[in-house]
Amino acid sequence: MDAGDLRVFEAVARSGSMNRAAATLHTVQSNVTARIRALEAEIGVTLFERHARGVTLTAAGQRMLPFVGRITKLFADARSAACDDGSPGGALLLGSLETTAALRLSPLLSRFARQHPQVRLAVSTGTTARLVADVIDGRLDGAFVAGPVDHPRLHREVVFCEELVLVTERAIRAPRDLAAIDELKTIVFQIGCCYRQRLDAVLARRGIVVTRPFEFGSIEAILACVSAGIGVTLLPKAVVAEAWQQGRVAVHELAPEEAAVETLFVHRDDAYISSAMTAFLAMARPGAAPAAIAAPVTPAGTDRPTGRDGFRRPEAVD
Repeated sequence: MDAGDLRVFEAVARSGSMNRAAATLHTVQSNVTARIRALEAEIGVTLFERHARGVTLTAAGQRMLPFVGRITKLFADARSAACDDGSPGGALLLGSLETTAALRLSPLLSRFARQHPQVRLAVSTGTTARLVADVIDGRLDGAFVAGPVDHPRLHREVVFCEELVLVTERAIRAPRDLAAIDELKTIVFQIGCCYRQRLDAVLARRGIVVTRPFEFGSIEAILACVSAGIGVTLLPKAVVAEAWQQGRVAVHELAPEEAAVETLFVHRDDAYISSAMTAFLAMARPGAAPAAIAAPVTPAGTDRPTGRDGFRRPEAVD
């Protein structure tokens, strides 16, 4: 067994097909098939069940897969350590929540790219659960996720603090009005997003019953559905500021214990911290980069009760 065998095994496991794995690896299917058969013969167990639609991991293959990412990451760390002369360079693979990418990362990434042009930076988005799994399995060097996160293999540090707000259609004057809506729907990201769990808790505390959630992959899609009166959502205040200013949605502030959420940066505790990662974290940490978030402006002609920042304050009865 060598690193090449493990890369082939992981590609087949992720794609569910020898043919698709071959395309990913830029080789021919017969080579992939031969490598998998040799690997199975060496280990002495069957790693894949073959069927007409492709392949599926056996129980043995499922147990082996997490180690593959860790071993592959270890090889990559060893290579990075050998090549790292102290000047930021090479690849840096990061993950982020959709909301963090939209709200916080643009100025940070732009500044980092200008100062460290030799770093090949790639950022993918996902839910907290998926990003944490990708970091643990070695597919990402690090990720911005919503706290709290507690895992023995992860190093965690707070980089941003956000305030969550309840977002509804404009006709809703206060959160208590939601109780009168039959079959109220929540508009959320996919399973694994901590914001949807918080939204369920916020509504449950007010005795508001919801039906099956509608899942979307982008902030704009979620806000469009809320604006159309399809349901409600929970998002960071600054993310919805523009939609609120345009009069597309109503925003309801929550009590601090419900609204406060920390954005963490996580990476494997045993991973090699490259010069590129060190430079990136130096910029991302609190106080290193100025926030570039404009304060919301109250729309002209509005008579909504608001606080000094332009957003509606929570009512005591809620």
